[in-house]
Amino acid sequence: MWGAPPPVLMIISRTPLRVSFCGGGTDLDWFSNSESTGGMVTSAALDRHIHVTVNRRFDDMVRVSYSKMELVENFEDIEHELVRESMRMTGVTSGVEITTIADIPSRGTGLGSSSSVTVGLLNALHAYAGRSPSPRQLAEEACEIEIDILGQPIGRQDQYAAAYGGINSISFGSEGTNVAPLKITEEVTARISEEFTLVFTGITRRASDVLSETPEDSNDKTSRLREIRRHADVARDLLEGGDLMGLGELLRETWSLKRGISFSVSGDEIEQIHDQIMQTGATGSKLLGAGGGGFFLVHGGAEVRPGLEKLGLVTIPLEIDEEGSTIVHRG
Repeated sequence: MWGAPPPVLMIISRTPLRVSFCGGGTDLDWFSNSESTGGMVTSAALDRHIHVTVNRRFDDMVRVSYSKMELVENFEDIEHELVRESMRMTGVTSGVEITTIADIPSRGTGLGSSSSVTVGLLNALHAYAGRSPSPRQLAEEACEIEIDILGQPIGRQDQYAAAYGGINSISFGSEGTNVAPLKITEEVTARISEEFTLVFTGITRRASDVLSETPEDSNDKTSRLREIRRHADVARDLLEGGDLMGLGELLRETWSLKRGISFSVSGDEIEQIHDQIMQTGATGSKLLGAGGGGFFLVHGGAEVRPGLEKLGLVTIPLEIDEEGSTIVHRG
């Protein structure tokens, strides 16, 4: 399908992770394609990244380095399924070394890291072959790999947030996905990083493990997701209006809905950490991603962070990536 790659020696892509304010779960196809309003997520790209390096080898073998190292003659033998399918989709299937490096642990953190890896792989491999894909192409191809080809029971928000960057309202439905950048002033953007904090629970769990579990009451799950979908609209309006305190209070409501979707979303240890966070004076807090571990998104401002650190919790300010997946080195 694709021709031989041009004489490029090395490509490095940089792809952001993401933080979902409200609407997570409504991006799953079974929900968004069956609801008249579709699904919607209000989210931001986080200024923490996945870097993917693709460089030419001296032979036709493929070497992949991540948490383990693989060296194969045929790309079909690669165990890392996201690498294997990204190579297949881009046509770059031999004579390369591929390395992935994450600023934050790459799985089970609730920050959409697996999809950021896929988007970053596709961007780097396309660039290695001399192509410049659009953010929409990257997101659509990542969804095709993760959902259609590999059959992962995940939604579509992570791929678009990683590809586009910025703060967006992303809608999902039977007619496709639409990304609408929020109209937010620079002053509000600066306040977001001052007032919101990510808090690591120290617990990790794959999103697909949580999302694949069958709820005890599917009607209750659908009802909760409809309200979470409504919260995504509210979150968009609060952000555009600069009402970050109101958004913090909304996080508290969203967490109450989310924890009831599945028994695996929360647990005794997660609840204990949440209670400790709220006792520091936080306005609101909710677990990011599918649940079961990873990061809490916390609103409370700078006065809350010392209390969080006294608890021994790792914190990260919510700083925004405006670029999305980009090629930072080509040579």
